[in-house]
Parts: sequence; structure tokens; C-alpha cells
Amino acid sequence: MAKPAPKKVVKTKKESPAQSVAQIEQERIDEINALIGEMTLEEKVSLMLHESMAVPRLGIPEYNWWNEGLHGVARNGAATVFPQAIGLAATWDTDLAKKEYSVISDEARAKYNESVKKGNRGQFAGLTFWTPNINIVRDPRWGRAQETYGEDPVLTAEMGIAAVKGLQGDDPVYMKTAACAKHFAVHSGPEAGRHVDNIKPSKKDLWETYLPAFKALVDNGVESVMGAYQRLYDEPCNGSKFLLKEVLREKWGFKGHVVSDCWAVRDFHENHKVTKTPAESAALAIENTCDLNCGCTYHAAIDAVRQGILSEEKVNESVFRLLMTRFKLGMFDNPKKLPWANLGFKDVDTEENRKLALKVAEESIVLLKNKNNLLPLNSKKKKIQIIGPAASSIDALLGNYYGLNSKMVTILEGLTGKMKEMPELAVDYHMGCGMYAPSKQRGWTLGSCESADVVIACFGLDGMMEGEEGDSVETTKGDRDIIELPEWQMNYLKAVHDRGTPIILVLTNGAAVAFPEDIADAILDVWYPGEEGGNAVANVIFGEKNPSGHLPVTFPKATKDLPAFENYSMKNRTYRYSTKEPLFPFGFGLSYTSFKFDNLDLKNIDAKAGKPDSWGMTVSADITNTGDMAGKDAVQLYIAKQTRKADDPICSLKQFKKVSLKKGEKKNVAFKLTAEDFKTIDKNGNSILIPGEYVITIADSVPTERSKTLGATKPVSIVVRI
Repeated sequence: MAKPAPKKVVKTKKESPAQSVAQIEQERIDEINALIGEMTLEEKVSLMLHESMAVPRLGIPEYNWWNEGLHGVARNGAATVFPQAIGLAATWDTDLAKKEYSVISDEARAKYNESVKKGNRGQFAGLTFWTPNINIVRDPRWGRAQETYGEDPVLTAEMGIAAVKGLQGDDPVYMKTAACAKHFAVHSGPEAGRHVDNIKPSKKDLWETYLPAFKALVDNGVESVMGAYQRLYDEPCNGSKFLLKEVLREKWGFKGHVVSDCWAVRDFHENHKVTKTPAESAALAIENTCDLNCGCTYHAAIDAVRQGILSEEKVNESVFRLLMTRFKLGMFDNPKKLPWANLGFKDVDTEENRKLALKVAEESIVLLKNKNNLLPLNSKKKKIQIIGPAASSIDALLGNYYGLNSKMVTILEGLTGKMKEMPELAVDYHMGCGMYAPSKQRGWTLGSCESADVVIACFGLDGMMEGEEGDSVETTKGDRDIIELPEWQMNYLKAVHDRGTPIILVLTNGAAVAFPEDIADAILDVWYPGEEGGNAVANVIFGEKNPSGHLPVTFPKATKDLPAFENYSMKNRTYRYSTKEPLFPFGFGLSYTSFKFDNLDLKNIDAKAGKPDSWGMTVSADITNTGDMAGKDAVQLYIAKQTRKADDPICSLKQFKKVSLKKGEKKNVAFKLTAEDFKTIDKNGNSILIPGEYVITIADSVPTERSKTLGATKPVSIVVRI
């Protein structure tokens, strides 16, 4: 029953320049505590579900917390559609990533402003975005690998930090939108078992691979964390005392709110069988500081309190954190006083935003092979045959968790649009085979490939072939059984290859795909490139843009080279632990120009008195563009133990920088290292500094023989004794 004579919401103000951020924060704390003091238990619990109800008597409007912004505002009308997250990771450019997510948050604010004017506070129209996905791609069969920033903790953390800063903005008082680090933790398939699996990684793998990116985002102010579906060490992640209380809240000091994955709390009693009733499940999650339930199980929190298995004080703590997020977003303030008050429909899907989507798509493209410098195409190639199901596919642009607009440019449209100003060229197109299954072929189609000067073959995957559980139709719950290019696509590609015409393979995908290395003369991995994908591909193929993408994941040679999908051990996984020679290594990417590293230098080793592991050093090298055109390179710094144990990483990426160089230009690239960069995670999960010799390498691909064979720039290395 509602209490009589309620207080009204006292709106937080940002009117006086003299008012400090600390004063504003204290006002918010006081107001939230006052609101909680006025609420009934039923009202409090109603605020803890993703479809939060209104409390009109206290001035609290309804709000739906569920919004998606993985690579553009999703599921909410027209929006700028950027390349899928894995493509953004392939740019290795954190400044570019921040710009992208700043545009996404601008469009989100614009849509929110317009929606509130119309009284729409429903799903996908809000400001709390369940992105970024910072899980580690330990296995390329995982359908959701496309949502992530790849297989490396450092690359994932840095791209994730850029996403958080772009989404949340830099205003000292308000957040533009609220970002969410997901899925906490140790989640990367199989999708089919996520509601029942109990994952038990080694403590070394946990702290060395699965948790670092989450800590990095917490350290950089991410507002929300989403739990994973499975159990970890017998505890469901959304109700884990170890994960949520001991690690996230106590060890890392996280102050924001935790949200369950959707209907994951229901799994406690229906699938994991760690509780017997919805009330017990709600109590377990809330007791362990899971504040918001995506789903409906928290309705039972009322019964849990009445049964004495959950204290109302724990409910109050969760409501406090949820209201604090809403206050930070300015939901209880005069909209006209917010920094983004003027954003509206005019700021959505703009030409300027489209240009940024094109830039991200261009820089995400990875040139994997370029035999005899087939690319960029020149005027000697008069007759071009375009084939493959990805050429005309909009789905191949999107990946999953996507937005839409009316100007999606397919690869076929981009190529033909570029060719309309090249009357000397003759171009033809035929799908060749289906994306999902074989189809009958007319005999003349291969003949047209044979008579062409070059074939642009657009093959690969789309969001119907890999994705989240329930999203895909041709796979096992969204995952892939094998990583090889689909058999019918491969058979057709081989038939074209046998005709002898040079082939440019344009590959769409969200994770590694395996195929014979000699299947094409040039290979471009374009991921799921977004609304401007077709124009980006055309610009790269015809040399208007020099490709600068580098792989954020390893491409194994075959499925048989992978450990069992269900095994979460990092042994023989990713570039850090696998000894198998890959098809294409992590960090690899070619260019139309060439680069040279030299003059490696080490200096400024110092230490703070009384702190033996507080020293730092600067490692630098010159990079020179030795080719014939301007280009960009992803300069990567790796550290390896000179003598390592069997379960230690072979080497580990520690830092990276995207560098732009004119023809003939030289730049010095410097990295500042500390003791933290040399530390080892032991079998108990502790971070320790082990004295010994370490190899520091600056390269533009993980330093292996395979990288050298494929044409990566020759790395430079130095050995230091710690």
C-alpha cells in the first residue's frame, strides 16, 4: 500500500558554476535515500526489473533498461550502422573507436530526447546500453565472437575502454549514455550449453586471460556490468559471491550496477538447479549484488523478503545503485539543462556520421594476401567478373545486434558504383552458389570467370550462419561446428580457381575462417562492414584507400587444430598458448606499401625508493614507410620470457599504436613499460614479478616464423634482465 503524504522528487540541479561535483553527488545521494525511504517494498522491487514501472507519486517515470548499441543504435529505427565490433577491433585504433561510440551515444541521446517528448520510455529507446562485449575469443567456433574485440586481453581492454569513454562522455556531472561490460565472466560458448554449463578454468587462466579486460573497464569507470549465463566454480555468475562480491565489489571497488543477462536468474532454479524456487533465485542474485533483472524473476523478491531469505536492506542497496545511474543520466533533471538537450532527429544517420562509418569500414579491412601485387586493381584489368553470395547480401554487412537505415551499400553496389566512372571496364555478376546451401549452376558461369581478367569472389558468412543462441538457422545454437569455408562455397571457389583466372577473395565473417592458402591470389577480410561496407571494399580494391587492418584473432588452418570447444583451458588456444602454425597469425595485416623497423632503443630505467617493482622504462623504435604510397601500420609491442614454463604465454601483446606515414616518412614510436607489463600470473591467480631475462619485440604481427613467411614487417627485439 502506498504511503500517505509522499515527498516529491527534488531534482538535481546544475545551475551554479560554483557548485562542485562533490556537492551534486551528495545531493543525489540524499535525494535517492529520501526516495527509498518513501517507497513500499513492491515499488522498490518494481524498479529492479528491466521493464521498470513508474512510481508516479514520487515523480519516477517508467523506464526500460534494455538497449543495444554494439556497432550503432540497434532496433530503434534508422541509425548509423558501423562495422561489427570485431571489424572495429581490426582497425587497432582506439581514437577511431572512441569517435565511433561518441557518434553512437549522440544518436542514442537524440533518439531518447525525441522519444521522451512523445511519452515513449520503452525498450530500445533508452540510455543504458548493454555494450561492449569484452569476452575473449578463445575459440573461433563461438557464434558471438563477432561481438567482441578478439582474442587478446590487452587489445580487448583498450578497445573496450574507448567504447566506454565514447558512450559515457566526459561531462563531470552527467553521463551521455551508460555503458555495460559483459558477460562477466569466462563466457565464450558453446551457446548450446550456456544455461547449464559449469565452467572451472584454472586460476591462472582466469586472471591471465578472462578477467583483465573487465578490471580495465571497471578502473575506467564503466557504469554497469552484466553477468554471464553459466556457472563459474559451481556458482551461477549472476549470483556468484566470488565474482560479484569478492572480485567486482570488494577487490576492484566497483560502485555501479550489475544487471543479469536476460532470464539468466530463472536459470538458477530451472537449469542450474542451485535453487528450488524463483524466490530463492531472486534472493541469491540480490544478496550477491546483482541489482537489475533482465527478465521477470525479481517479482519473486517480494516473497523472498517476506519469507525471511532476503533482507529489505539488500533490496534498498540495489535500488540505490539503479537510481544513481538514472540520476547520472539526468533522467530527473530538466532536459533543457542537460549538455545534449539540442540533439534530435537531425543528428541521426547524418552524412558526417556516414563518413565515419566509411572510414571505420575502410580501416577494418585486412589484406591477408596479395600475390604479385594483384591489388590494387589497375587499368590493365579490363574485364571483371564478380561472383559469390556475399556480393549482393545486406545480411553480410550487418552481423548481429545491428541497426538499419535506408542506404545500405552492398559490396556489389559499391564495386559497380566505383566502376561507373571507368568506361574502359566490363563487369558482370553472378551469385555462383547460395550463402547457406548449394544451388544448381549453369555451365556458362564458370566460363565467364575463365574469360575474365580477374574474378572478385565474395564468399564467407553472415549473421544467419553465426551468432547468438536463437539468432542463426544454419548452425548449432549460433555456433559453428567447423571453421572451414562452407563446403558448397569452397567447391564453387575451387572450380573457379581451376580455370586459372586471378581471384580476389573478399571474405565476410565474424571470426576465423579456414580455407586453402592458394585458393585466391589476393584475400581481403572485410568482416561485417556496416552500411558503407560496399564503398569501403571498392575503395580498397581500386587503391583509393590503402588497407591498414590487422587481425584481432588468429586464423587456424583447420578445425582439427582446435581443442575441444567445451574445454575452457587456454592450452593450445590463441597466439599466446598455441604452438600450431596458423593460416594467418594474430596481429597480421599487409599493406599496399611497405614498412621498416629499426633503431630499437631502451632507456629511462628507474625505480622509486623502497619499491623494487615500481620501475619503468621507455622502449622505442623508428618505423619508416619504404614503399610507394602513404599508409598506416599497427605497431605492436610484445613481451616474452626468455625461459618460460609450459603454461606461460609464448608471448603477450602489451601495448600498440596505430601510426600513419606518408611515402618515405619516418616516425619514432615509443612505449612506456612498468613492472606490471612483466608480471606473471601463478597457479593460484597471483600476479608476481619473476626475475630473469625477457624479450621485448616491436612488430606489426605476432613475432613468429609464420608472420615472416607471409610478409609481415621484420620485427626488432631486445633482451632485458629484470
